[in-house]
Amino acid sequence: MVGVPLAARRAKRRGRAHGKARTITSVLDYAALGWAAVPGAHPLREGRRACSCDRVGCPDPGAHPVSPAWRMMATTDTAQLERWWDQTPEANIILPTGRVFDVFDVPAAGGHTALSAMDASGFETGPVAVNGDRVLFFVATRGAPEDEDEWWSCHLDYAPETIEDTPGLRWHCRDSYVLGPPSTLPDGTQARWLRSPTPHPLPDPLHVLDHLADAID
Repeated sequence: MVGVPLAARRAKRRGRAHGKARTITSVLDYAALGWAAVPGAHPLREGRRACSCDRVGCPDPGAHPVSPAWRMMATTDTAQLERWWDQTPEANIILPTGRVFDVFDVPAAGGHTALSAMDASGFETGPVAVNGDRVLFFVATRGAPEDEDEWWSCHLDYAPETIEDTPGLRWHCRDSYVLGPPSTLPDGTQARWLRSPTPHPLPDPLHVLDHLADAID
């Protein structure tokens, strides 16, 4: 009987090691695409706290940067990325938006409906991820246009602290971020790709928005 739990513990350790290797491999893959990353907090499955951060009652366990200086820290420098994840291999992956890409973040049902419609029409979707009950569509960034009146201002849309106020479509642009696969979610599952990133150009955000608007009306 002693050997059974011991074998289970060893298997669990091997699984953790494999998961940590997948995380840093993904971080380096993102860097190769020019996508900056920074370490995120990670959810805790045991004990009284739900998140590895020191905030009591964290509202978004494991889905936010470790440091408030994440905007300045985010990098594609592989040596720095390897140091960070060597020091904290369980860290989730935070991908800042508004630099190389923006992200449309929609409820899962509408996201899957839109993705099916895009596939049926032959539309090139670009990278698409699923994060719990949300689907994330990665699109070409709108950046920081000189004339905000020509665009939907980021300040009118989504910032990390307003997640509860934006249950429908969220447009992550500058000063926001998303959780990158294979980050771990509070329920123990992982964010994952439905359409993996490639070096191909990202789709135009307004074209993707047209499909999403039809699906989540």
